Amino acid sequence: MMRFLRWTAAVAAGLLLAGCGGSSGGDGEGDEGKAAGSAPPSAPGSPAAPSATALPASLTSQRLDWQRCGAVGDSPAPGGAWRCATLKVPLDWSHPDGKTIGVSLIRSRATGGDRIGALLFNFGGPGGSGVSTMPYFASAVSGLHQRYDLVSWDPRGVGESAGVRCRGDRETDAAESVDATPDTPAEEQAYFRDATDFGKGCRKAAGPLLAHVSTTDTARDMDLMRQVLGDGRLHYFGMSYGTELGGVYAHLFPGRVGRLVLDAVVDPTADMVGHAENQARGFQRALDDYLESTGQDPAQGSREIAGLLSRLDAEPLPTSSGRKLTQTLATTGIILPLYSEPSWPRLTSALKSARQGDGSELLALADEYNQRNASGRYGTMTHSQRVISCLDDKQRPTLAETKRRLARFERISPVFGDYLGWDTAGWCHDWPVPGQYDTPEVSAPGAAPILLVGNTGDPATPYEGTRRMADELGRGVGIELTWKGEGHGAYGSGSDCVDATVDAYLLKGTVPEDGKVCS
Repeated sequence: MMRFLRWTAAVAAGLLLAGCGGSSGGDGEGDEGKAAGSAPPSAPGSPAAPSATALPASLTSQRLDWQRCGAVGDSPAPGGAWRCATLKVPLDWSHPDGKTIGVSLIRSRATGGDRIGALLFNFGGPGGSGVSTMPYFASAVSGLHQRYDLVSWDPRGVGESAGVRCRGDRETDAAESVDATPDTPAEEQAYFRDATDFGKGCRKAAGPLLAHVSTTDTARDMDLMRQVLGDGRLHYFGMSYGTELGGVYAHLFPGRVGRLVLDAVVDPTADMVGHAENQARGFQRALDDYLESTGQDPAQGSREIAGLLSRLDAEPLPTSSGRKLTQTLATTGIILPLYSEPSWPRLTSALKSARQGDGSELLALADEYNQRNASGRYGTMTHSQRVISCLDDKQRPTLAETKRRLARFERISPVFGDYLGWDTAGWCHDWPVPGQYDTPEVSAPGAAPILLVGNTGDPATPYEGTRRMADELGRGVGIELTWKGEGHGAYGSGSDCVDATVDAYLLKGTVPEDGKVCS
């Protein structure tokens, strides 16, 4: 089972497996990473940030040892000016003077003069590795790089920051046979048994960390990063789930908000079931747009795809690899190209092949989404995604509640509704630790203006979430920018209007008119 990722940037790059790990050799940056007391001034035009909450000097005064980035697994280290370091953060933020864990950071210094500070990036997920993604995204933000240090990190529980792996590759392959839309009592038992087993694996792998990987924990890590990197205010670019993280940060530290961009905005008013409904609506909308672009009637095309998935439920398709394309894998394969309009032709080809009896192309798309390589090795983004979201989400829908909701999900989306409806029951079923809230608190009275970028065709974080985030942040804080486009996210997706507006905000502090539309 898998909740659809709220993840940008890396989706287009094939859900990257590269990363930054151990270090080798210094880079001559020994004067960097000083405590907040030696910080440079805040961004031009911003008032002085309030004093930091008292934390142990062992945290606030730590000096980051920036070293050349090492390789992770089969992936080489990024070249050029990228350096990696490890930040000590409290395991439990309610006891900041207690046990610490290491959070892995990556940075490239500003390339030009008139430096503003560090610009932190979170690419979403939850569970996405910023350390592995940042170097691949740098070309898209080369203009920002002139005045900002580009910085990203693996959030706690992710990648090089005590990353959690809940089951092995063989177990993950075996789980492919579990029907994510069960039709019989036996299939229901297998579905929930798999969920229980996954949670037990996470508990064994993560130990005490499992209760301390929430979005709130990571937002507090971000503020410590800000201090140690030497900035009076936080400058941040959050994408997809990273927008929820940015909103939580703004709520916790409104006086420390610098220039924040939130692109592909998560609806902060939606609970677990609401998010699933939003994604059913968003991906169905994207599928309709895709079908219309190919000259098909969306309603008829959706019925045909739903029929294909129904046939696969009864009889999976053969593939060139010898593995079978199941209904669940086919759904995942259909989802991936909808994240990016340039990938739509891949969906056309894969669906054509499947109708002709060959599931190889849809399976390849599903493997890409699931981070499975040709050798059968899996990445761990979906593991981290689950441990973070199940600690955040308080809801634990029962089987009976889920079955009552299935008809509504199927009305929202004849293709994805059944899958996402069942996901609400299985995702956090029998989870070892309780969730923290129904919806995140993002109100940020008194914060500086935050730029919210919404894309009308966004499948994973539907456009309606942008207005809801603006309302929750508060009057005068959330400033909306709309792009009439397709795919997940807007910045760097082909709109000169969006890119120029975001750049002007981050580089010059120019806040656009609320409600500006780019088409």
